[in-house]
Amino acid sequence: MIHRFQPTKYYHTYGPNHPALRVSPGDTIIATTVDAGGLDQDGNKITDEMRQSSPETLYSPSNPLTGPFYVEGAEPGDTLTVEIQRITLTRPTAWSANASNFGGLTEEAPGRRLLLNDPIPRTRYEWALDRENNTATINFPGSRFKNPVIPLHPFIGSIGVAPRYGRVEMSLTPGEYGGNMDSPEVCVGSTLHLPVSWKGGLLVFGDIHAAQGDGELCGVALETSSELQLKVGLIKEQIEWPRVINDDWIMVAGSSRPLMEAFKIAHFELIKWLITDYGYDRWDALQMLSQVGRCTIANTVDPNYTVVAKFPRKYLPE
Repeated sequence: MIHRFQPTKYYHTYGPNHPALRVSPGDTIIATTVDAGGLDQDGNKITDEMRQSSPETLYSPSNPLTGPFYVEGAEPGDTLTVEIQRITLTRPTAWSANASNFGGLTEEAPGRRLLLNDPIPRTRYEWALDRENNTATINFPGSRFKNPVIPLHPFIGSIGVAPRYGRVEMSLTPGEYGGNMDSPEVCVGSTLHLPVSWKGGLLVFGDIHAAQGDGELCGVALETSSELQLKVGLIKEQIEWPRVINDDWIMVAGSSRPLMEAFKIAHFELIKWLITDYGYDRWDALQMLSQVGRCTIANTVDPNYTVVAKFPRKYLPE
């Protein structure tokens, strides 16, 4: 079944929020998203009434999420699969920014102010998207290279399920539930696997990036609105951390602080996967991953950092 979903409310948390729609394994979801600042396809900001709110607390306004989608039959200990079939950018522009007190070149983070010096000044950038030719351009009047043209690589910055142990995490944070991983590997042609920790999974997504470099150095990608087409599935097996599969790689996303811990999580979980599903001996798996593996640093700016460990599928048994 194909479900066409137009959000009327957006969430700022991963957690046991009330489902917006119930779907079944094998169903396809076609849904719209707003950008990380809450701007829709016309550049208009969603209203306060459309945002998750509570009289008892304030939510971070970043990364409004579409959903949650309750997947029938999903139980704690299962694995939810999300095949990314289409990402359509719905606006001819994207914005980015050099953010104050945020980014990969500062020790600041949401809720922390650890610098005595003045922060990086906030500077907003407006990029023009050529969606037909899959490029973006901008004017840098103060630089010698005034009009760079870069390729687009649309992907889902934030996608996940309700975290384990009944936790609630803000939409800026990645973890074992997925979340704001900012991983360019979560793109068309990939299938994301997420561990189910709450009945129905409660899938949410948003924060589409038209392009982003590894690490999301300044803290902001090319932020824009979209329409997504996703096919959901269910596997009655347990995983601990998000997995991504495409034609060339199997991958694991690990999120933590410090960065080295995220690196270790991703690679440890990938070795476990090679052992349990592909018949590698433990120490042979370590040796092989050491020689042919690759990894990317997805983000160095969020409350947790994310590293994606990758193993070539051509070295998997038939």
